[in-house]
Amino acid sequence: MSGDTCLGSALCPAAGHKPKAGGLKGGSLGNKYVRLNVGGSLYYTTVQVLTRHDTMLKAMFSGRMEVLTDKEGWILIDRCGKHFGTILNYLRDDKIALPKHRQEIKALMAEAKYYLIQGLVDMCQAALQDKKDLYEPVCSIPIITSPKEEERLIESSMKPVVKLLYNRSNNKYSYTSNSDDNLLKNIELFDKLSLRFNGRVLFIKDVIGDEICCWSFYGQGRKLAEVCCTSIVYATEKKQTKVEFPEARIYEETLNVLLYETPRVPDNSLLEATSRSRSQASHSEDDEGFELRDRVRRIHVKRYSTYDDRQLGH
Repeated sequence: MSGDTCLGSALCPAAGHKPKAGGLKGGSLGNKYVRLNVGGSLYYTTVQVLTRHDTMLKAMFSGRMEVLTDKEGWILIDRCGKHFGTILNYLRDDKIALPKHRQEIKALMAEAKYYLIQGLVDMCQAALQDKKDLYEPVCSIPIITSPKEEERLIESSMKPVVKLLYNRSNNKYSYTSNSDDNLLKNIELFDKLSLRFNGRVLFIKDVIGDEICCWSFYGQGRKLAEVCCTSIVYATEKKQTKVEFPEARIYEETLNVLLYETPRVPDNSLLEATSRSRSQASHSEDDEGFELRDRVRRIHVKRYSTYDDRQLGH
């Protein structure tokens, strides 16, 4: 027999048998192989493998530490035996194929730390970091759970905010034939916009509001525009809820909020330049009675409207 073989728990020591302690020296074994009982899993391996690296196992099997054996000669190690075969393979070859799942790698790293196998610990840590980078989310979308949380998120954000409120259950009428599809299209568009403008705009979802499907756009802490996608239509002897998908309007308002990417912290160079220009133009403007004001592009979308109510030039 060569290598390590897990023989199962059937060969474990009999219940009630007390293990005995004793010293163990490589030269006194009289056999090439040693038998290990690691948490009920049984392994065959050689002293040469166990003492190849400067680890706790080398201290155990070179006589520097006391080991426990049962009456059948199995050396007892009170650890989980699931990953011990992988540890033996690392001691033999200095390289192994790590498990695919993060939890398994963490469990293997915990055993490697116990046995003081630093090379295997480093390998596990590097693999965990790679997996973390691999599965790092592209963007995180907060979900509103209370009005206070919404207010705090919008006020504290240094970026423009786009919020999608969708609450399909908040409806007492039946939906029109295309409403379900349009609701899904609104959600899909939200996901596409959040991926495209990630880092420039904060996208949040709201599932507790009073509307069924409504977009809101914020800049520098204040609400700039709103696109409500639902309306009530009157059919024969009944009312129905209609969900629309105004894709062009939503794109337009999303691009509009990008105008509010300017940080709230004053730019000293910009303030100096504007103050200089104001001082130069103050005489002519004072004579005409004009007052300089910051130009703010105000956007307002009427709810349930199907036309553009903004004046030309705005």
